[in-house]
Amino acid sequence: MFERFHQYAAPLHFHRLSRKLSPWLFGLSAVLFVAGLVGGLVLAPADYQQGESFRIIYVHVPSAWLSMFCYMVMASAGAAGLIWKVKMGDIMARASAPLGASFTFLALATGSLWGKPMWGTWWVWDARLTSELILLFLYLGYIALQSAIEDRRAAARAGAVLAIVGVVNIPIIHYSVEWWSTLHQGATVTKFDKPSIDVSMLIPLLLMALAFQVFFFAALLVRARCEILEFEQHTAWVRDYLRGGRKV
Repeated sequence: MFERFHQYAAPLHFHRLSRKLSPWLFGLSAVLFVAGLVGGLVLAPADYQQGESFRIIYVHVPSAWLSMFCYMVMASAGAAGLIWKVKMGDIMARASAPLGASFTFLALATGSLWGKPMWGTWWVWDARLTSELILLFLYLGYIALQSAIEDRRAAARAGAVLAIVGVVNIPIIHYSVEWWSTLHQGATVTKFDKPSIDVSMLIPLLLMALAFQVFFFAALLVRARCEILEFEQHTAWVRDYLRGGRKV
């Protein structure tokens, strides 16, 4: 079984797997998005304090979770490429960065929209907001580094070092509301006793979080497939595939 799993570390086999899985994952994410949005925007009651404006939670919270999750995927894949010379690690790290940056920007944008009616301002230099902004800069720095270095392997090594160093920011984002006095509210879903959110609001939130997660994996597979074709462009199987001579 290990050998079967290990074969997908080869770009050719991973490319084949990606072509099979990505359509199913996109379909599943669409179903979950519909269920989550209907539950969150239609079925869930208005919040007793925030009214209807709380509903932005169904986009803001999943995107914030994914911003950190994507970074850990990027850093882990980069570490695999740096330490064990796994080619697919470099490819997956490179493919993850734009997706993570997009989720981070979405989290910051929706947080700003939510903050205006709740805090009376679009932005405050709050510990959670500032550390999330630093995360966006880390993503953009990684992407810029990949573009600035022509040698893809050298770029992958430099990017992996940057990503690994930046991991220190992830626990800061997560625990910032506990370590410092901030305007940002504390945890509501990941509390050890029980979530301080009604079940009618919680279930759509979890559905949206799962929808975002599945969409990320689907998009990651597609981006990884494109990266593989570029990375392996001089190999025979890619030339045959691009000419349509062999179905991969």
